[in-house]
Amino acid sequence: MSTPRIKHRIESATVISTARLYEHVVFEILAREKHILDRYEGLGSGYNEKQLSIILPHGESVSATTYYATHIDASLSPYHWYKEHVLRGAREHALPAEYIAAIEAIASVPDPDQDNHVKELSIYSVL
Repeated sequence: MSTPRIKHRIESATVISTARLYEHVVFEILAREKHILDRYEGLGSGYNEKQLSIILPHGESVSATTYYATHIDASLSPYHWYKEHVLRGAREHALPAEYIAAIEAIASVPDPDQDNHVKELSIYSVL
């Protein structure tokens, strides 16, 4: 995830590190703001959460929360704007080139709500 996107949602979000969980990025947020992220991530409405133990690049093990879909419909594709958020985050955090290429290869579709598309990407000040 791109830092501008998560900071737009949760101001206290701070990048801690990349981590070994299929090359994810770890953010730290204030506990009092977690309910905001839960709402954005759809906790209880198609998404659930789980605690993981992850290893940071320097070897430290930390506990992290991740959200996951409770039902995956393989016939659906992400909107272009969502794929853009993920690609920007992968590049920003210098994830491996093969991982970025795999994201680039994922088919995406236009959001039928063009205003939503513009709103989602407006955090980058460039459309």
